[in-house]
Amino acid sequence: MKAIIPEISPELLKWRKRTGIDRWDEMWEGELHMAPGPNRTHQDFQFELVFWLRNFWAKPFGNRVHGEINLASIGGWPNDFRIPDLVLLKPEAFAIDHDEYFEGPPSVVVEIRSPGDESYEKLPFYARLGVPEVWIIDRDEKTPHLFVLAEGEYQESEASSSGWLESLATGILFREEAGGKLAIRLKNNPSSLRLLPEE
Repeated sequence: MKAIIPEISPELLKWRKRTGIDRWDEMWEGELHMAPGPNRTHQDFQFELVFWLRNFWAKPFGNRVHGEINLASIGGWPNDFRIPDLVLLKPEAFAIDHDEYFEGPPSVVVEIRSPGDESYEKLPFYARLGVPEVWIIDRDEKTPHLFVLAEGEYQESEASSSGWLESLATGILFREEAGGKLAIRLKNNPSSLRLLPEE
């Protein structure tokens, strides 16, 4: 259910900050979006995905992975930002890091889509920012969708005949597997293959 409140009192905002429930609040061009915290399934899958990315993609190649970062438009902080589940940075994107927020396009944005969330509604923001790729992965089925920026708009990539989607920005392959799993591996390293979650 989506609700719109014409005006938020300063007292309510202070209370949300004091209690910590504003952790996933986003500002969309000055409009406050109050997202609930992710459930355990979401958090567990995100943790395993971060673990794989850090061990196989980030540390070996000098890249970085960050979770739940304030990602702002150029000059937009703190009135225009989103909080992706993950951002992937290659060295050429490190300069966007301002600690409290990132300003500008990371190499990849990853959204783990929960039912009814605004993952797809964020795509125009990521396109304006110039994010080369956005991955949207279904929380329950682990179905991945790969969007590539082309002439200012995202085009959804087609999977290969074997079902793999290829991230050209990272050299990572991924596809849905039976039983609510995501298969993920480096294109040039078959031994990196894992099925997530691994439990």
